[in-house]
Amino acid sequence: MSGVWGNKIKYSIFGESHGNAIGITIDGLPSGVELDIEEINREMRRRAPGKNKFSTARQEKDEFEILSGYFNGKTTGTPLCAIIRNSDQHSKDYEKTKNLMRPGHADYTGFVKYSGFNDYRGGGHFSGRITAPIVIAGAIAKQILKKKGIIIGSHIKSIRTIEDNFFDEIELNNEFLENLSHIEFPTINKDKALEMQEEILLAREDRDSVGGVVECAILNLPTGIGSPFFGSVESILSSLLFSIPAVKGVEFGAGFSISKMKGSEANDQFYIEEDRIKTFTNNNGGILGGITSGMPVIFRAAFKPTPSIVKEQKTVDIQEKKDTTIEIHGRHDPCIVQRAVPVVEAVAAMGILEML
Repeated sequence: MSGVWGNKIKYSIFGESHGNAIGITIDGLPSGVELDIEEINREMRRRAPGKNKFSTARQEKDEFEILSGYFNGKTTGTPLCAIIRNSDQHSKDYEKTKNLMRPGHADYTGFVKYSGFNDYRGGGHFSGRITAPIVIAGAIAKQILKKKGIIIGSHIKSIRTIEDNFFDEIELNNEFLENLSHIEFPTINKDKALEMQEEILLAREDRDSVGGVVECAILNLPTGIGSPFFGSVESILSSLLFSIPAVKGVEFGAGFSISKMKGSEANDQFYIEEDRIKTFTNNNGGILGGITSGMPVIFRAAFKPTPSIVKEQKTVDIQEKKDTTIEIHGRHDPCIVQRAVPVVEAVAAMGILEML
C-alpha cells in the first residue's frame, strides 16, 4: 500500500471509510508557520458530506484534531499529525453485498491485491472519504503559498454535457479566484450552475449518477519552477491528481484540443510589459518544457460518475464464483464533482509547495 507521497515534504495518509478515524501525517513542514485553523475548517466544510441535496446524506462534520507538530498556534517543525473521527458509519449496509463486486469500484481489484483482507465497508481505504485529510494538508500548503503571493482556485467546468465558461487564461486575477472558494456550487456562469444542479437531481431521481470536470488555476508562480523530465510541473501535479479517487483525465492549458491546432496557433508568442515577459495566449497552461513560464498555470481534471448507483447492474459473487446482479443501497453522492473542488486545489497546493 503506497500511502506516502513527497520528498522534501512527506505526506502519509491513513484510515478507512468506516474505521475509527482517518488522518494524515505531514513530515518536513518548516517550524514557526502560523496556521489559521478557522480557514482550514472552512476548506473542510467545502468538502464535507451531507450539506445539500446534491451530495450524500452521510452526516460527517469533518472536524479535525491536530495530535502533534503544532504548539502555541504555530508548527514546531516535527511531524504534524491530524485526524478526523468517523461518526456516522452505516457499516451494516455493506454486509449483504460484501461478496458482490460493485461495478466501477475497487472491490474486485482490492480483493485480488490484498487477498480478501481489504476493508470492504464503504470502499475502505479506496473511498473518497480519504480525501478529507488531504484537504487538511492542502489547506496548510495553501496558507504557506498565499504568504508567497501564490493563489489557487477552481470552478466546476462541466457536469455531464453542461459546460461552464473556461477561465480567462490571461486576465484571471486573485480576487476572482478567492471569491470562487466562497461559493457553495462554484461556476463562472451562475445560470450554468442551476442547469448543472438540475442535471444532478435528475440523475438522483433516475437512481443514477453523473460526472464532470473541475478547472483549476494557480496564479503568481515565479518563472522557473519544475524540472524536466520527471520532475516537470505536469508530472508532479498529474501524479497527485490521479491519486484522487474517480479522476480519469487531466489536461493542461488547451489540453487535447491543442492537437487540432497548427503550430502557429498553438505557440504562445512573447511580449514585454513593464519588464515582465508575458505571452499573448496561454495554450500551454503556463508551463513550457515542464517549467513554469510566469503565466497562470491552468489545468482540468475529469471525474467519472459516482459508481454507487441504485440501478440493477451485472456483477459476480467472488465467494460463490458465479454471475449475479447487484443494487447498491445506502448513502451516496449522485455527483462527487462539487465536493471534489477543494480536493483538486489541495493536491495542487501540495505539489507546488513540494516544487518550491
